[in-house]
Amino acid sequence: MTDAAVAPGGPAAPVRTGADATMCRLLRVPVCPDPERVAQAQRLFSGSILLSALRCLLSYVLLPVLSPLLGVAASVGPAVGLPIGVVALYFDVRGIRRFWLAGHRRRWEITGVYLVVMALVVTLVAGDVVHLAR
Repeated sequence: MTDAAVAPGGPAAPVRTGADATMCRLLRVPVCPDPERVAQAQRLFSGSILLSALRCLLSYVLLPVLSPLLGVAASVGPAVGLPIGVVALYFDVRGIRRFWLAGHRRRWEITGVYLVVMALVVTLVAGDVVHLAR
């Protein structure tokens, strides 16, 4: 199925399925997309994925290696990772919403990527909360 149907004598209009309508309601996005937001959505996608990657890099590479070298307690990792994870999740949700606002033709695929990244970050945030609660 294509993302656009051309009405005779008119511009292309997006084809929306029931799943599209449900997702638009969930994200509080109007049914009519704003094509000018596509580039903005792609920039936000790059930024939020970068933020999630930074959180993983800090939690699993830099802090475990640098903490012992610098004599810093192991609890520093969760104390730093928790706020970064929360911010990353916020930007991930904003990113999904932007793709839907833009009516991007790959909105479902990008939503899937975001959801996988968000699941990983939620797992890390939960681990940080458990570690800090001890």
